[in-house]
Amino acid sequence: MSQFDKLYAQIVNNPKDVTFKALDKLLRRYGFNCRQPGKGSSHVTYYHPELPDILTIPKERPIKAVYVKQAITLMQKLKEKGNIK
Repeated sequence: MSQFDKLYAQIVNNPKDVTFKALDKLLRRYGFNCRQPGKGSSHVTYYHPELPDILTIPKERPIKAVYVKQAITLMQKLKEKGNIK
């Protein structure tokens, strides 16, 4: 089991205790691009060229489980499409 598989399993099993750094690392591994709007916004927007969905996550505050669950759903969609192992 690779490091990213372990991180994915850890996040799926406990979506309430996830750091921004860990979620960012995993989303980038899945091919998501990130964009942080200017003008002092504290949110980061993730998008993937294969998906129409956009995920916006607050960067400086603790990540709520709802954002983590949305990220997991998007990663599972990519797995179903066969784009990720």
